Amino acid sequence: MATKKVTVTIPEDLLEEIRPHAAERGLSAYVTEALRAKHDRDLLGELVEWLQEEYGPLTDEERAAAAEEIAALDAEHERRRQAAAASHHENAA
Repeated sequence: MATKKVTVTIPEDLLEEIRPHAAERGLSAYVTEALRAKHDRDLLGELVEWLQEEYGPLTDEERAAAAEEIAALDAEHERRRQAAAASHHENAA
């Protein structure tokens, strides 16, 4: 992948907050990942706008059903994280 060096200005307090998180893979990789995530959210927002124009806004029932599905997915992810952590702990012992 081709890259290009650019100069950006970041608030000093934010830079200090993210440095420990970025240290392992580097600040450029961290910022690239953040920009990709932001761009993906922007595209998703455009899709949501288009869907609402085409089909109308979500009903309260649809929102509730989506919230239940998200909660179930979050619970499953947490269960898997805990199982992986327990497995790692057992293997380390």
